[in-house]
Amino acid sequence: MLVKELTAAAVTRGLKTRSIGRKVLYFNSLPSTMDIARQEALKGAIEGTVIVAGEQTGGRGRLKRSWLAPKGNVALSIILYPKIESLPYLIMIASLAVVKSIESFTGVKAQIKWPNDILIGGKKVGGILIENELRGNKVTYSIVGIGINVDLRVADYAEIATTATSLKNESDKDDLQIEIIRALLTEFERLYLKLPDGKAIYEGWRERLVTLGKKVRAESGSQDIEGEVEAVDEDGALVIREEDGKLTRVVAGDVTLREK
Repeated sequence: MLVKELTAAAVTRGLKTRSIGRKVLYFNSLPSTMDIARQEALKGAIEGTVIVAGEQTGGRGRLKRSWLAPKGNVALSIILYPKIESLPYLIMIASLAVVKSIESFTGVKAQIKWPNDILIGGKKVGGILIENELRGNKVTYSIVGIGINVDLRVADYAEIATTATSLKNESDKDDLQIEIIRALLTEFERLYLKLPDGKAIYEGWRERLVTLGKKVRAESGSQDIEGEVEAVDEDGALVIREEDGKLTRVVAGDVTLREK
């Protein structure tokens, strides 16, 4: 089978977006697309500029965790200049865009685990990292980093063999990398253009949250919270009913799903 070569031209060919992905900077190998995106944003890159890496050798997720992205997978960052009131919706837009792009090409149902993981069958297939630079009440830039396991042979990596999956593992489709990137950028723009009216985005995101109604343990700062997720607010915060009946909002943190 002839494998399609990932290049900037391959991504933009046939892409019908207005801004997201109209400029693509491709690198065969990078430590992190986030670092290059930050440099480009500070130089005044146009909104929607996308940094794509053929492989990412030092990628990071939330809480300074590493993100494995060898060749054949998706590792990209999108440069945005949103209004400050739109910031809570960026994780929702990115999550929904990943889920819908996966489903459109594989037919496999994907779900969102709060705050930034994409799951298939309870295993992680993708992740999102957002970094914002603010000056006062204005956003200097926002960078949305997205990683998706496409052709990753999970069994080759003992540290993630039981907790992660890939589109190759979950479907009979091969060579999806470029198609997934194009679909992702198209869906991301469709949702991004719905701002500043974020209600529909929030509702679509909430419907895909596997975390709702589940028993969880949340680590937020110095707090360790256990209970059931009763709701999720429009700003993205989880509302957890603890075992003593107290309701606690978790705005940021690490959440582990627990068996009931």
